Amino acid sequence: MKIRAAVLEEIGLERPYAKSQPLKVREVELEGPGPGEVLVKIAVAGLCHSDLSVIDGNRPRPVPMVLGHEASGVVEDVGPYVDDLAPGDHVVFVFVPSCGHCAPCSEGRPALCEPGAVSNGHGELLGGTTRLHWKGQKVHHHVGVSSFAEYATVSRRSLVKVDRDVPLDIAGLIGCAVLTGAGAVFNTGDVKPGGSTAVIGLGGVGLAALIGAAAAGAETIVAVDRLDSKLEFAKALGATHTFNADDPDVVAKVREATRGGVEAAMEFAGSVKALEFGYAITRRGGTTITAGLPNPKAMLSLPAVTLVAEERTLKGSYIGSGVPSRDIPRFLGLYKRGKLPVDKLLTHRLRLDDINEGFDRLADGSAVRQIVEFD
Repeated sequence: MKIRAAVLEEIGLERPYAKSQPLKVREVELEGPGPGEVLVKIAVAGLCHSDLSVIDGNRPRPVPMVLGHEASGVVEDVGPYVDDLAPGDHVVFVFVPSCGHCAPCSEGRPALCEPGAVSNGHGELLGGTTRLHWKGQKVHHHVGVSSFAEYATVSRRSLVKVDRDVPLDIAGLIGCAVLTGAGAVFNTGDVKPGGSTAVIGLGGVGLAALIGAAAAGAETIVAVDRLDSKLEFAKALGATHTFNADDPDVVAKVREATRGGVEAAMEFAGSVKALEFGYAITRRGGTTITAGLPNPKAMLSLPAVTLVAEERTLKGSYIGSGVPSRDIPRFLGLYKRGKLPVDKLLTHRLRLDDINEGFDRLADGSAVRQIVEFD
């Protein structure tokens, strides 16, 4: 079938993207689902820094590629051996397909699925297939999803079925922003009622962590960013303290306000400098968590003695260290009960033809979460 999709053909074009047009809306060929695969009509697709990091070259991927990994949609068709989904079902996409039988999957850590990581790195669906083509040329899949398109054929392992009473625009934000941000709070950070935490980097994922910390009952929630507008937004979402990262005395000010640092500092900026800052504001015995994805060449330097002398913990968090089939329904349940106001993160709605302008807003920080809406 022929579909309209946003194709990245060249990495590293200069901003503004509205002028350089790194994403070209093309009519591409999409094959239907093979064994273990599902065809989904996309409802909404979110714009995320993980997409931006492919566009600007910080996270290189094979091109041409249809980008997009945070989305929701409605099942259109299923391939052989898919017996737990049917046309009309509502689904949320997950950007690491889990095979279910590798070592991490068998240990209950599907975000670290080994075959899923290999397929994502090659720009293929789980199992090595490719269902996108343009002018006789293979077009790569972005982390097994490629949701900047009217339809997507994906592995069944890239989907979580959700209740139909949840608006699809809200469901679309759960698979990346909320799963990663709130997941870092509940799973990686184990934030508890009355605890203290810091959120560094107030994009969509960071702000999802902030509302997650509020839902978890944290008493002290520190928000840190370089933009005062983001800090004001964080206050409205439940931050108890806000600090501008460009303040030369920001470390001392945070440690003073929190009486020696926070129990869990979470970094979502994708910056080594931000991670070092997070470590510096973590209290003795505390945990520093990073869910950001810096350039693969970036290196981290820390005073190693503090890991022992202060019993410190440094942890990575990928997809919120979670189990998507468990956590996505949980987070949607919190949303429905008014505990996790995901809707407040949504700042812009746009059409596919306006996607480059959307990435300009994402790059300059003037948007939190934007979604492309499809008919």
